[in-house]
Amino acid sequence: MHRVTNIALVTGAYGSIGRNVAAALARRGWSVHGIGHGRWDVPERRSWGIERWIESDVSLAALRSIDVRPDIIIHCAGSGSVGTSLTDPHQDFRRTVSATADLLEFVRDECSQTALVYPSSAAVYGIAESFPIGEETTLRPASPYGVHKRLAEELVRDHARLFNLNAAVVRLFSIYGEGFRKQLLWDACRRICADETEFFGTGLETRDWLHVSDAAELMIRAGDHAGPDCPVVNGGSGVSVTVGDVVGELFDLMGKTDRPMFCGTERHGDPRDYQADISRALAWGWQPSVSWKVGLSRYAAWFREECGLA
Repeated sequence: MHRVTNIALVTGAYGSIGRNVAAALARRGWSVHGIGHGRWDVPERRSWGIERWIESDVSLAALRSIDVRPDIIIHCAGSGSVGTSLTDPHQDFRRTVSATADLLEFVRDECSQTALVYPSSAAVYGIAESFPIGEETTLRPASPYGVHKRLAEELVRDHARLFNLNAAVVRLFSIYGEGFRKQLLWDACRRICADETEFFGTGLETRDWLHVSDAAELMIRAGDHAGPDCPVVNGGSGVSVTVGDVVGELFDLMGKTDRPMFCGTERHGDPRDYQADISRALAWGWQPSVSWKVGLSRYAAWFREECGLA
């Protein structure tokens, strides 16, 4: 079997987070392979630093068919929606828990020295009682999405402990960035362009926003710390911002003088508040570089260009 150094495998590399992780690895000189759902042509995937793309479920058979054994795997594949987990929890389980179990068996049996980084979610915390949320906080997920992320985390930690694998978990908070075509920012910009002013929720909900470039840097850094003890770190900015402030800032960036209004209805499965304690990640020498206001400005500029509004 052909073997070279600095080989990375990114599962779910077609997704918004996965492709940014792949690009960050490629900039460091890694040979990046990707596997997951999505069809793209060679020039596009290479623009994201991916040398080889396997369009497939993340299954044990598909993983074993890859003719290289990576030095690092960043497992970005899996469900990405609280709402979908509520309407189809079985599918959410398969995409998150079953796929992770297959990946762990591949690592255990085929490349036990690989550093495995699992990007989990702050949804595992559920409804927290104190802020900022530390990694030792009791996990009380409020949705199937959060439950399945917790189960996947447990699989990763237990495999690392029982089989002496090198693993780390990064609990991502609200990740955003140019190119994201879902979640709050995308929906808000579309509504603002349509001259809509009413939004879901109260506007007082808080989120901890981390730009995807900073999230990618943290996940790569986590690979350096992966081990049988499977360290867990929060991936956030450490700054709590209300949804009302975020949407209001987008109104300004989109050149609107209206102010957003909120209907007051809260979404089932979404905890009201999030704020990360990032002291563990900071101790690794990592720190976020994109403030939420700068990140929103970049996102709004990308959205305007994407929609022909620039």
